[in-house]
Amino acid sequence: MTHPISVDYLRWIVLLPLFGAMLNGIPGILIQRRFGKNAISLIACAPVIIAFVLAVRTLLHLLSLEPEQRFLLDRLWTWFDIGGARADIAFLADPLSAVMLLVVTGVGGLIHIYAIGYMHDEESYWRFFAWLNLFTFAMLTLVLGDNLLLMFVGWEGVGLCSYALIGFWYKEWANASAGSKAFIVNRIGDFGFTLGVFLLFWSMQAVGHPTVIFRELAEHAHLLDGQVFWGVGVATLVTLLFFVGATGKSAQIPLYVWLPDAMAGPTPVSALIHAATMVTAGVYMIGRLNFLFSMAPFTLHVVATIGAATALFAATIGTAQNDIKRVLAYSTVSQLGYMFLGMGVAAYGAGIFHLMTHAFFKACLFLGAGSVIHGMSGDQDMRNMGGLKDKMPLTFWTFLVSTIAIAGIPPTSGFFSKDEILWQALSSAHGSPVLWAMGFAAAGLTSFYMFRQVFMTFYGECRADHHVKEHIHESPAVMTYVLAVLALLAALAGVLGVPEALGGANRIEGWFEPVFAGHGAHGGHVAAAAVAHSFWTERFFALLSVGAAAAGFFVAYAMYRIRSFSPDTVAGIWHGRLYRLVYNKYYVDEIYGAVFVNGTLLLTRVCAAFDRYVIDGIVDGSAGVTRFVSWLNGLFDTYVIDGLVNRIADGTTLLGNRFRQLQTGSINGYLYVIVFGVVVIMVARLI
Repeated sequence: MTHPISVDYLRWIVLLPLFGAMLNGIPGILIQRRFGKNAISLIACAPVIIAFVLAVRTLLHLLSLEPEQRFLLDRLWTWFDIGGARADIAFLADPLSAVMLLVVTGVGGLIHIYAIGYMHDEESYWRFFAWLNLFTFAMLTLVLGDNLLLMFVGWEGVGLCSYALIGFWYKEWANASAGSKAFIVNRIGDFGFTLGVFLLFWSMQAVGHPTVIFRELAEHAHLLDGQVFWGVGVATLVTLLFFVGATGKSAQIPLYVWLPDAMAGPTPVSALIHAATMVTAGVYMIGRLNFLFSMAPFTLHVVATIGAATALFAATIGTAQNDIKRVLAYSTVSQLGYMFLGMGVAAYGAGIFHLMTHAFFKACLFLGAGSVIHGMSGDQDMRNMGGLKDKMPLTFWTFLVSTIAIAGIPPTSGFFSKDEILWQALSSAHGSPVLWAMGFAAAGLTSFYMFRQVFMTFYGECRADHHVKEHIHESPAVMTYVLAVLALLAALAGVLGVPEALGGANRIEGWFEPVFAGHGAHGGHVAAAAVAHSFWTERFFALLSVGAAAAGFFVAYAMYRIRSFSPDTVAGIWHGRLYRLVYNKYYVDEIYGAVFVNGTLLLTRVCAAFDRYVIDGIVDGSAGVTRFVSWLNGLFDTYVIDGLVNRIADGTTLLGNRFRQLQTGSINGYLYVIVFGVVVIMVARLI
């Protein structure tokens, strides 16, 4: 086990956003009233920006070390030490968490700055930024925690904050409902995660190493080989339970339904949740526990299959949506599917690389959508847009660059990260042609629905009403400059992962080597050993993926730009049934509502009826029987016991009254009686 180098500055990356949250959350309303919203903005943004500077320092520190020594530890204090099991409040930085740090603080910081302009008119400005800072703190705790329990604190923290931020405008039922839905669905997944933690700790204790510290788990995880629980390998069962948690947090089938509804929150929240933080938690968790997942081939197959299915499924839904943010929401679900496809074929580096590039172009797209909504006076329906290219040029160009990136068109970042996942899905020992085909189809659909969005929003004639048209304007600089930075990152970040087949050195894979060595498709060169291939084969499949993106673009161009054929013609196929099925999201929400929501309500009604008519019936019946027995007992006591006692008393009184009459007080009477008695006795003796 590599011993990490002790440092004392990682704690501030985590704690600074917490201080900002506390300062804005407790006396924030007083600060806003006394010093204005600029003071709130400074309190909120400064900690995240400083945290980003410290994250850069962390990266430079790691770069200065030899690859096998790139582990930094900042230990604050012992959390607990019981029965040989110990966990610290400690933060670990390595090549994996360093990338996540830069994403969370860098993209998160840009979103904070963007929110200054977007939320400027919000009355509860202080409350919004308090929750935004707290969300950042929770995500940083998740990323930097050096053990499973500390990760779980951050895991639950982002779930709580997402509930508050999605339902920030809680006075509107749709927003409050969306926040509750996100919270409840995530609790379902988190139950599986919790069981996984318990089972892993119990199993490690059984083999003599009770620990939840990641580096100790990595060292001793091999001892779980051969361990069985409920007839299933412990490593397989533990990782499946962890993946249940990931399906909730990272919106995979079947627990993806909360993410599209999360659009009810303010756009900066959508960008933060969908791009840089919460939804990537499941992907990061698998990367952090890669040594466990690599021990469970069945789990990897499940992860890859669910990821590919989610990527394709969500992409089809995105083709028919008209809300500008909802299209991006299903795009996020689909891109997360790509990440899980990469993790499932043990291409951990490729999955994390796509997580990073996705953070850049998806944050830009969401914030660009927010800029459009801002310019359209709050309208989110793309059918009412059009012609915004000239009126909002900065928003248009940044949105277009990010669209090109997410579509996977070279040389943007999305091409290199997505193409690497597709190649690994085909060539890795854990991959298959079916997984590649599903990812390939999703790539074509992604290109189609994203360029459809561009053409409907920015080209043609504006379809808004006269009042909205008059007020369309470019967003303020504090918003558009953020878009420009993100678009630049989306365009250029791919240079970090140019594969050897395309003339690069794939620096990102080399960077992750100390974390994924011996476990990932690249970390241990599993794919190279398992599947012989030439660079020309890889280049051919890269060309195919570009072809899929180009095909999606040209179909969208023909339908929505030059109108070679009408979208209504396509929607009318099979009498419109297919379109309605996709437009209504395959009725999954309705099915869940009927089966789970209404089923739960029916169960509660059945339980209420059982309680009322059976439990209460038994209790009330018992009470009735008791009352009846008491009544009979009262009658018996009154008429039998009391009657007998009273009759004896009355008889005694009567006899007493009769015998009392013998006591007259007359001496003559007494003498007569005595004489009479003597006579009777004498006569009796004579007889």
